[in-house]
Amino acid sequence: MALTFPAFAQELYVNTEPASGMATHLLGIRLENQGYFNPVFKNRTDLDIMYAPIKELMVDGSIYQSDYYHNQQHFEGANIYAKYRFLSIDSVQSHFRGAFFARASSINNPIPNQEISLEGDNSGIQGGLVFTKLMHKLALSGSASYLRAFDNTGGNYLPVGNARDAVAYTLSAGYLLLPKTYKSYDQVNVNLYLELLGKTNPGYNQNYLDAAPAVQFIFNSVFIVDLSYRTALWNNMIRTSNNVYFIRLEYNLFNVF
Repeated sequence: MALTFPAFAQELYVNTEPASGMATHLLGIRLENQGYFNPVFKNRTDLDIMYAPIKELMVDGSIYQSDYYHNQQHFEGANIYAKYRFLSIDSVQSHFRGAFFARASSINNPIPNQEISLEGDNSGIQGGLVFTKLMHKLALSGSASYLRAFDNTGGNYLPVGNARDAVAYTLSAGYLLLPKTYKSYDQVNVNLYLELLGKTNPGYNQNYLDAAPAVQFIFNSVFIVDLSYRTALWNNMIRTSNNVYFIRLEYNLFNVF
């Protein structure tokens, strides 16, 4: 594991991915749960397996289960995500990085929403760019991507008149709050985040912009706990909920393969 991991911890964003990659031959396991309480409690759980075969490339496979569109929990489908870092400008406690990313999903849910989301809701593809700048304890990141929705599996077709194309954009900031002075891997890292996440369906006048404050705890540089709450600043789009909590547990294994 590189000695710089704690200094770069504040760009392990909670709701978005940075341009920086994972350590080579690192295997990451994530268990996530998100949901809402109004008008009734509904939640989604997903399991992610991440791996970095080389320092520039990270791949991630996810499976989803929820009761968002059914009375009981059911298996929704899966997606695969890949990110390739093409730009690295590094200096002491600072760097600027750029990456391409892509996602493909196959989901079996009905489609009541106008929002196109490939993480449990829609089958489709996504591709985009992300850039991340680290400045000592502050990390800033922004992304833009294009999404194309397909009909879902199981005879769940996109309603006539629904958008099949969307543009997504994000802006994230992370700050390393603790430790004030790094001494060892045993110290708990505490990071604070504020992320803005937006999406628009071109030609349909359907848009939203969410704010997602978050806190992150990193134990022994391998176990991560993320807590976030996402709420709409602006929305005129039909989607699952405007207010969503998010909890994630992540464990990283180094030099697995």
